[in-house]
Amino acid sequence: MRVVVKVGTSTLAHPTGKLNVQRTRAMCEVLADLKNAGHEIILVTSGAIGMGVGKLGLASRPEDIPTKQAAASVGQCELMYTYDRIFAEYSHTVAQILVTASDFSHGDRHDNFVNTVTRLLQLGVLPIINENDTIATDEIRFGDNDTLSAHVAAYMKADLLVILTDIDGLYTGNPKTDSQAKKIDVVEDITDEILALAGGKGSSLGTGGMVTKLHAAQICTAAGCDMIIADGKAPKALYDALDGKKVGTKFVARG
Repeated sequence: MRVVVKVGTSTLAHPTGKLNVQRTRAMCEVLADLKNAGHEIILVTSGAIGMGVGKLGLASRPEDIPTKQAAASVGQCELMYTYDRIFAEYSHTVAQILVTASDFSHGDRHDNFVNTVTRLLQLGVLPIINENDTIATDEIRFGDNDTLSAHVAAYMKADLLVILTDIDGLYTGNPKTDSQAKKIDVVEDITDEILALAGGKGSSLGTGGMVTKLHAAQICTAAGCDMIIADGKAPKALYDALDGKKVGTKFVARG
């Protein structure tokens, strides 16, 4: 299978912005094992700004663009150093690809992206993709890596997109505040009722939330790719996801 895995800041980092070493290592170990089993893995990672916040000792995620860009620049180094070091322990080579929305809308750059990622996969490399927060402006931003991961899955003709986050699926209400909320195992059609279940923004260090994940599901399923929202605290669930077992909330591809 060709699988895109997206991991959010809330999974990679503690609320302080510092790296959650145990959880990051556990996720990388599973991804390395899935590669060993013959699957093609593409990782879309958040966390650059969040990790930059931690490394720079800032009190919170910055609001102004220059400080966000500075934090992303510092944090991206830390992020890729961590991935390179951990995956090297399992004899896997990683490659960094930083993109903006215009890289997908511009014909030649879109083709270059697809060709590069395809060749990396052929060479046995694990591509690691992030939005280029250091140079992106509002006009060329995806704005969140949920949307970015859906476009990557669509353009790379992936079989499955798994979004690892701080909630283990889509619920009928907010499980953090509503004890009666129930998880929805499978979504066959993303109706207005399903969209209405989305809450607001996610963690203080991240930019996403259920809204962006449902938008990603619309993009992904329309392109013929299944999508799963799963708990980032339990990366071993990826094994079950690839085996077709029930994990999180699955959005079924159309057509």
